[in-house]
Amino acid sequence: MSAVSIASRALVLCVGLAWAGAGLAADYPTHPVKIVAPFAAGGPSDFVARLLADKLSQNLGQQFYVEDHAGAGGNIGMTQVARSAPDGYTMLVASSSFVVNPSLYAKAPYDPFKDFAPVTLAGASANILIAHPSVPAKTVKELIALMQANPGKYAIANAGLGTTPELASELFKLDFKLDQPSVPYGGGAPAVQAVIANQTPLGFVNLTPATPHILAGTLHGIAVTALKRSAALPNVPTMIEQGVEGQESETMQGVFVPAGTPQPIIDLLNREIVKALHQPDVQEKCKQVGLDIVADTPAEFAVYIKKEIDRWHKVIVDAKIPQIK
Repeated sequence: MSAVSIASRALVLCVGLAWAGAGLAADYPTHPVKIVAPFAAGGPSDFVARLLADKLSQNLGQQFYVEDHAGAGGNIGMTQVARSAPDGYTMLVASSSFVVNPSLYAKAPYDPFKDFAPVTLAGASANILIAHPSVPAKTVKELIALMQANPGKYAIANAGLGTTPELASELFKLDFKLDQPSVPYGGGAPAVQAVIANQTPLGFVNLTPATPHILAGTLHGIAVTALKRSAALPNVPTMIEQGVEGQESETMQGVFVPAGTPQPIIDLLNREIVKALHQPDVQEKCKQVGLDIVADTPAEFAVYIKKEIDRWHKVIVDAKIPQIK
């Protein structure tokens, strides 16, 4: 067979695949779509997944529903999606554990580049250091002094292994030589509840599940880990404002589908999600919980993922955080 014939057949195949993908997108969705949130209900990933499920159901004429699959720092839910059929009927809303776990786990059960296709970075929010109201320290420096004077007394809850709140707490302890236990939970909401119940007096969590409780007075917000204050909690200062630098971290909320999902379906989901995120009611709900909307393109999100993977790999190495076997 001549090179010309081979090239012609290859061109026909590519065109055929493109038409097939376009056909799938034209009919999509024809039945309900599952959105997996890999942490407990009530956390930031669950919050974003449910917002999007509601809007996509309204706008695309099929039910988009949420399933929470918590455990192993998000690995259980993320791996479930990685192994799902690449047909657009299984989606993932993942937090920053998606970009942390490949460096934190000795054998991560998924490859962030080979197993997933990015759809959009829905948004990101700062993490926050919280305390039960009974904790006498009200500023970061007061808390550091209190913890240094009382080794082992002030346990710190976090959203789970591999989350940026967990890494933020480990970095905080390392930088200030704090001998306090870390307690991982299956998501931000359980970690917040542990601090409210005073099971653990302190917590590093994402803003989203903590904000309503800080506003209600059942939690004390000591400091946010952003460069500027959150509009959702304007009275809570940043760590930098309190003279503590080098502790910045955020938690992303990104939307993915399994690798191999037809590009026309990815493009359709991106358009619909971006449109939903720019609706006033969604923007207001996100503002109330401290989630800054991004809503970028798949290509832009891919660049962000690579940057974040490199960033957190450096933190894990520099802080000498042992890999999870």
